[in-house]
Amino acid sequence: MTRNDILAGIAGVLYETVAVDPAQISEESSLATDLEVDSLLVTEVAVALEAHFSVIIAQAELDEARLVGDLVDLVEKGLVA
Repeated sequence: MTRNDILAGIAGVLYETVAVDPAQISEESSLATDLEVDSLLVTEVAVALEAHFSVIIAQAELDEARLVGDLVDLVEKGLVA
């Protein structure tokens, strides 16, 4: 699975969980500023990502995620593990 595939999956999850337009999502998008995803929503998104990609995302790593690209990295790491 490529980074673009992961990004597309994350965009779909963000659309489903927080109604963010997938067209405005890039790896450089800030979760808090650009997408208005607060810490509670980040947890909800992480649960959805874990189900979508069949990975486990550690809470400590999730707490450090600031950009969509950080989520791509976490999913990518989970797929390799």
